[in-house]
Amino acid sequence: MERVKARPEPEIIEDVHHPLQPYFREERLPHIWCSGCGLGTTMSCFAYALRELDIGVDDVSIVSGIGRTGRLAGYMRSDSYHTTHGRAIPFASGLRVALSLVKPGHKVVVFSGDGDLFAIGGNHFIHAARRNLDINVVCVNNFNYGMTGGQIGPTTPQGARGTTAPFGTFENPFNLPYLAASCGAPYVARWTTLHARRLKDAMVEALSRKGFSFVEVISPCPINYGRRNQMPTGLEELNYYAENSVIRNFSDPKDADISVKGEIVVGTFVDEEKPDYFSVYHKFIEQIDDEK
Repeated sequence: MERVKARPEPEIIEDVHHPLQPYFREERLPHIWCSGCGLGTTMSCFAYALRELDIGVDDVSIVSGIGRTGRLAGYMRSDSYHTTHGRAIPFASGLRVALSLVKPGHKVVVFSGDGDLFAIGGNHFIHAARRNLDINVVCVNNFNYGMTGGQIGPTTPQGARGTTAPFGTFENPFNLPYLAASCGAPYVARWTTLHARRLKDAMVEALSRKGFSFVEVISPCPINYGRRNQMPTGLEELNYYAENSVIRNFSDPKDADISVKGEIVVGTFVDEEKPDYFSVYHKFIEQIDDEK
């Protein structure tokens, strides 16, 4: 009987590096996000955007609040700040003002969730956009408070179910692109985690602009939102995005409302040049000096 030859041992290739390796704290991986969650995709898109723009980890700071999205700050190798609930934007605003004196080209990015940014933190968002502060805000919107059990939040679509609305919510949700645009944000975009390349491109555009930029990321939360709304897996939520997303670049953001099992309007809604906060401030100081 012929003996079966032993399978050769696989060759171990050392010093193989993923192109995104410099951006992540490998000692903290794997992450703790649930299977099917879109936060890993969002984080990868952001890292690819930094790489495309040749922005190193020393040239960007990440600020987050409380929630599942807030964990992202701890996985990135750049200076990052995990702040109190709803206070990511005021913290980032103070950081931006301080850095403008010593590192004006430094990027300050807020990564947080829909509840953190638009419930307890909603007032801060409004005024940062109004002032056109030079910060980038990325909101990962999964339509519920995913970390604390699936309660409905300010973006939960009307009729959707949550732990605090077992028969469906009757409240009107925020239309985030419309809110950002109405507050004066010069860059506003929305994509889902299914549109990974377009999401990365939107982050590249946002990081390249002066002033306040806002990117909404529609993301699956299969454990808490999806299973209560007939989409119990991440794949089913992504299929929903594929079937219902409509790209309408530069359409009126007031028409970008999201309903349960309804159309999701995605794209870039606003992209215009406006003088940012510091440009206006320095011009104002010059005028005062001229009048003295």
